[in-house]
Amino acid sequence: MHITRIWADESGESHYQDIEISLAPSGPLGWMSTPLLVTSMILRENEPGYDYDWHVAPRRQYIVMLAGSVEIQASDGESRTFGPGDIVQMEDVTGKGHKSRSPDDKSRRSIFLPLP
Repeated sequence: MHITRIWADESGESHYQDIEISLAPSGPLGWMSTPLLVTSMILRENEPGYDYDWHVAPRRQYIVMLAGSVEIQASDGESRTFGPGDIVQMEDVTGKGHKSRSPDDKSRRSIFLPLP
């Protein structure tokens, strides 16, 4: 299963990294990863047309996209768009951060899962 990580290097520049999480057969339950630790769950809805300037993540966390989409630009200039089913691991809690905006002027629903 694919997770996209956004992280900051020693100079504060944020970057993308693609991570593949291994899944193993779990009988009739399908394929599963080993447990990934999280501390809580936060539900979020963004209004249509949001556009957040440069900011760092408030904490290390996964963002699981449920509905709508988001375009995130890392400070190194790379932009990617995420939609329902995508998982983003936010780790740029220091440095220059990232921008995020609505690419389609629609609302967005997501789940934030803070990391320990």
